[in-house]
Amino acid sequence: MRVSLKDVASHAGVSIKTVSNVVNDHPHVSPAMRARVQKSIDELGYRPNLTARHLRKGRTGIVALALPELGNPYFAELAAEVVDAAAAHDYTVLLDHTGGRRDQEALVSQGFRARVIDGLILSPIELEAEDLRAGAEPVPLVLLGEREYDLPYDHIAIDNVAAAREAVRHLISLGRRDIAFLGARRGRSQPAHLRLRGWREALDAAGLVADHRLVAATDGWGHADGAAAMARLLDAGHRPDAVFAYNDPIAIGAMRVLAERGLRVPEDVAVVGFDDVVEGRFGAVTLTSVSPDKASIARMAVESVLSQLDGAPRGEARRIHAGYRLVRRESTLGSDAPPPTPA
Repeated sequence: MRVSLKDVASHAGVSIKTVSNVVNDHPHVSPAMRARVQKSIDELGYRPNLTARHLRKGRTGIVALALPELGNPYFAELAAEVVDAAAAHDYTVLLDHTGGRRDQEALVSQGFRARVIDGLILSPIELEAEDLRAGAEPVPLVLLGEREYDLPYDHIAIDNVAAAREAVRHLISLGRRDIAFLGARRGRSQPAHLRLRGWREALDAAGLVADHRLVAATDGWGHADGAAAMARLLDAGHRPDAVFAYNDPIAIGAMRVLAERGLRVPEDVAVVGFDDVVEGRFGAVTLTSVSPDKASIARMAVESVLSQLDGAPRGEARRIHAGYRLVRRESTLGSDAPPPTPA
């Protein structure tokens, strides 16, 4: 049987309004009264009706999260963080998969679900500024990733260029000189272009040649793409002494091919990935990787949506940089790597 506010009020010997004030965290409730009501709530097992609470505010209690590739471990882990961040505010997350296609990203961004969601967190790949201007039923919107838009939307990302420079500097500090980049993209300016720029800048700063014969483009972001790119380099007679990969799946695919060709990681070829996904921490050789602060990205995205719902004025676009760190593991340090830490 469902416990009601009336049941809690009767059990605590207070008014329904007092119980409602406690449940809704009203500031003008004495600590003694709050403790008394909370004791009754705990003893009766009362659970607030979140749907009704949101409806009273004219909201649905749902935030949409639209991602380009759910099979990519980074996006799967980011989605889990967004779900947790939203749950802390009693919100549910509706997950959308765009495949990184402009038509799907436009459909999501133009408010096709404006009647069932309160806001949208979108990680675009192909979306153009005119697509964002075309929304007929706008909802609070936050953008993730590296596409730049001259529009008044909060935009959350890490500094990909700086992170890539740090990764390549780490390889250079280990004495590596022929450093390949796997995962360049042939299309528009995406994170791969920024990470490639960081690769080039780090080499230039060290007085090393950025040999573009060691740059391998890929059509996708997965393990097979990394394996194919590594195989192409080796088959062309280009054997780097280090690899900086666009992401962890590409790095892991490359490491598989290196093992098949009899090359040891890191003794023969050191490898650095990007995104610090869980699987990179549990391979036969653990993967050094740039680790974005996924929890911070998720928290800031959810808080931005909620602040817009609460009436925060839309002004100039805010470019919000989340943190990151380079986690050094066996794929660059070998036996000198620190012991693994829990995920």
